[in-house]
Amino acid sequence: MKTILITGASSGIGAATARLFLEQGWTVGLMARRAEALADVAADHPNSHVLPGDVTRPDDAAQVVADFADLAGGINVLFNNAGIFVPAAPIDETRIEDWNTAVSVNLTGMFLMARAAFARMRTQGGGRIINNGSISAHVPREGAVTYTVTKHAITGLTKQLALDGRALGIACGQIDIGNARTPMLEALDAAQRDAGGDGVAMMNVEDAARAVLHMASLPPEANVLTMTIMANGMPYVGRG
Repeated sequence: MKTILITGASSGIGAATARLFLEQGWTVGLMARRAEALADVAADHPNSHVLPGDVTRPDDAAQVVADFADLAGGINVLFNNAGIFVPAAPIDETRIEDWNTAVSVNLTGMFLMARAAFARMRTQGGGRIINNGSISAHVPREGAVTYTVTKHAITGLTKQLALDGRALGIACGQIDIGNARTPMLEALDAAQRDAGGDGVAMMNVEDAARAVLHMASLPPEANVLTMTIMANGMPYVGRG
């Protein structure tokens, strides 16, 4: 049985990925803070395990990984997906509280989940960690210093885990997703249109989930170190 633990599984990319993996016959652990929302995504699927927890809390991270591995008979893949946006602002207007929140979720939370999963994978003889980076791990959006800095840091985490896990049979890769259609992006699109802009180019969130499935389904000797999947219409490449 193939097993995957997904953080941030209550909505957006995490929820779409959980549903796809369940459809494909995987045993899926769904982690987020909102138990009721997780249960809605799991929809009583027999291969689902709802595991509420906060990725920013070391005890929660360790407990959820341990519980899922015990329930599922091991953890083949961790999709380290949980993340947060805070209000956009230039650095001198960014609230310290927003910076601390972004670092806590986007960086420390990913570190804690990777740490717990890495330890379990070491004892079981291997596994795979997939970190959700972002287009912002490469190029910033205006006024997004907290998100940009934390997502750049995830690239360092990914490379370090890929190196340290190599001799242990633990692969690590990063998926950088640009503008998947989620409630968060739809709200941004509406705000831009209300302000007289053109809105946000988006792709279906299921396309991002299928990319995660490809990475997760590789044999142990293969790894996608980095993958970029994005809405074709977004202004990522090129210059003005």
